Amino acid sequence: MLAVLFGVVVGSLMPVQTSVNNRLRFSVGAPLLASFISFFIGTITLIIATWMTSGTPIPNFAATSGEPWWIFTGGALGVVLLTGNILLFPRVGSVQTVILPISGQILMGLLIDAFGLFNSPQTPLSPLRIIGAMAVMLGSLAVVGVVGGRGRREASAVQSPAIWLWRALGVVMGMCSATQVAVNGRLGRILGSAVEAALISFCVGTTVLFVLLLASRTRWRGLGAGPNPWWMWLGGVLGATIIFSMALLGPIIGTGVTVVATLLGMMLASLLIDAFGLLNSTRREVRLPQIVGLLVIIAGVALIRL
Repeated sequence: MLAVLFGVVVGSLMPVQTSVNNRLRFSVGAPLLASFISFFIGTITLIIATWMTSGTPIPNFAATSGEPWWIFTGGALGVVLLTGNILLFPRVGSVQTVILPISGQILMGLLIDAFGLFNSPQTPLSPLRIIGAMAVMLGSLAVVGVVGGRGRREASAVQSPAIWLWRALGVVMGMCSATQVAVNGRLGRILGSAVEAALISFCVGTTVLFVLLLASRTRWRGLGAGPNPWWMWLGGVLGATIIFSMALLGPIIGTGVTVVATLLGMMLASLLIDAFGLLNSTRREVRLPQIVGLLVIIAGVALIRL
């Protein structure tokens, strides 16, 4: 149970990281550049953490000899989610950009547990877990505003046939996110260190983003006019903490439970950020359907855990 609560705390860091990275993006002017800076800072943070915990800043790559190639794909999977959000938002709107990946996360998380994919701990797909997953999905719809009126118009605004390809991408993005949890968890078990697994994941992600920057010819435009808060540089530190924690939790409570526990924390923190206008965000009223949705998510997490 403590591991599940820890997963909720980890999930609560996600919207904070998003807000911090959005502030960095506002300053540097380019989403990919902001993502690269965030990943680079996270990599430096994990190098220091690895050095402190193992006495060397370099992971023990010898332990990965003979292991499958996919154990090194966690960072690239993270970049798929990151870049996908940038592409998806202007085409389907904010509501579907949240909901579609969540659908993919829940689906893939349960499949990974049910079939023991990526050498993850196997947990049968019982009716109780299916009901729990449906409850989490319904509660998520309520929290983002599809249930209860708010956001419903946006969710159905775009109806061109090509939109279904973008919606499919949204689901795939979520599946990549759940797969990243399992892959990094497996790498952590091989290395005997979740910190080293997170470091490798961030190194791969930073490299992929650097290649994307070169391919897109994105240029540094400075930090813009006006004051830039010191906390806008903390996105990478938060990201490193999240990836490390999920690599630690995946093998302990399973990918599916890790996904839904962090989802609960993400929704809870998002509502608090909206309610109090934290981190320079726009203050929004939290409505009753959103609170009910949060309670439904909690019930769904409990059912999946049971």
